[in-house]
Amino acid sequence: MTSDQTAKRRAAYESGLVAEKAAAAYLQGKGFTLIAERYKNAYGEIDLLMRDGEYLVAVEVKKRADMQSALESVRPKAQKRIQNALMMYIANNPHERDSALRFDVVAIVPPCQIHHLDNAWQAQL
Repeated sequence: MTSDQTAKRRAAYESGLVAEKAAAAYLQGKGFTLIAERYKNAYGEIDLLMRDGEYLVAVEVKKRADMQSALESVRPKAQKRIQNALMMYIANNPHERDSALRFDVVAIVPPCQIHHLDNAWQAQL
């Protein structure tokens, strides 16, 4: 990998962190409680794991030029990975077994628009 590629990856990683922090702050302002950031297990990663009342919410954060491209970027394969990661989280945290589940997307559209789509997709059991 060239130093230019490394720099681009580092910039994308840092931009993603900033977007996730902004999304977490936005959702906390709406009353959500942050459980974990960048939760990882053998099945995948969840950008933000949050509580919204009775719901345990897996939030995928996307920084894109527009809302539509952000939503389209969360494809079925990514949805399944996020769902599997959430199921493993629940298996390892028995107190969450009775929680209702939800999958949300937060789109960060520069320079400073935040769009929250709750219940962006349904779990495929």
